[in-house]
Amino acid sequence: MAKDVCEITCVDEGKVTDVKNILEKQNPMEVAKIFKALSDETRIKIAYSLSIENELCVCDIANIIGSSTATASHHLRLLKNIGLAKYRKEGKLVYYSLDDNHVKELIQIAFAHQKEVEEIG
Repeated sequence: MAKDVCEITCVDEGKVTDVKNILEKQNPMEVAKIFKALSDETRIKIAYSLSIENELCVCDIANIIGSSTATASHHLRLLKNIGLAKYRKEGKLVYYSLDDNHVKELIQIAFAHQKEVEEIG
């Protein structure tokens, strides 16, 4: 028998009810969209780059990820559409940044966690 599975069924009804009530008031599907978008290696590189530099133009991002500006724009547009990034236009240049500090913290925490996992393992 697997060691990572309960050997008997024992449900704490109070905890289960509390968590279910909280989940009903939240929108897990929208949160899942955030993680789905960030599960792409290129987009997480872009998001991490924007957590290091507060603002980068599309050309800078394309250079960082080693792609065309069209490819970078595609990924940036997706991040913008789900609320992770925002942009501003200055003349002929378009600059992107993370939408807010929550997004920046999320990205930085994920990278800090991965670094810890690598150091332990």
